[in-house]
Amino acid sequence: MELKGIVPRTWRRLKRILLILFIAQFVYIFILKWINPPITITLIGSWISLWGTDKKLQKTWVDYDQISQHAKLAVIASEDQLFTDHNGFDFKSIEKAMKHNQKSKKIKGASTISQQVAKNVFLWQGRSWFRKGLEVYFTFMIEKIWGKQRILEVYLNVAEMGEGIFGVEAASQNYFHKNAASLNREEAAMIAACLPNPIRYTIVPPARITVYRQRKILIQMRNLAPDPDITELVTGK
Repeated sequence: MELKGIVPRTWRRLKRILLILFIAQFVYIFILKWINPPITITLIGSWISLWGTDKKLQKTWVDYDQISQHAKLAVIASEDQLFTDHNGFDFKSIEKAMKHNQKSKKIKGASTISQQVAKNVFLWQGRSWFRKGLEVYFTFMIEKIWGKQRILEVYLNVAEMGEGIFGVEAASQNYFHKNAASLNREEAAMIAACLPNPIRYTIVPPARITVYRQRKILIQMRNLAPDPDITELVTGK
């Protein structure tokens, strides 16, 4: 009799816990529309990896209007040229990546800026299906609640742009000794060039692959600049 009573009680408690967790994460997502993320799992992981070395974690948050328009355009050109057109997912790129990964051992990603923000702010690094499922959920939620400008602002502040260097302000100060608002086209493109692999694609000294990517990004920036939706987004008007 006692066992029969324990099972339903345990189930009721579990349901309450799951409901509380669901409400809590929803409230947290909603709050982050205005309040900057205090910490992320990725940030903690980087801090642990730097422990005992001579390198320090660098992170400085800056508001959207304190970031160079060149930097905003550069990361869109580098990471997600359809950012203003999709609802969080670039299905054509996902399909291409899946076909590529079936034939090649070198894994190719197709994450949008929105997906990268969902992963960097709410989740951990990894490739499990469970984590990917959570990424889909959080991507959907921030697209609906935050909007494109907030997503781009958060991305520019939480993306790793060098070993232990998080956000465009820290990257700008570290590499060019100026604030993020003062970045020119070439500097912004150089920072964006490191994003796929900020440890390998070094900026100082500039790796050959980083310089190659910078040149490609500068071309794409010129191509994307006339787009009215992108212009409205990067100018904040």
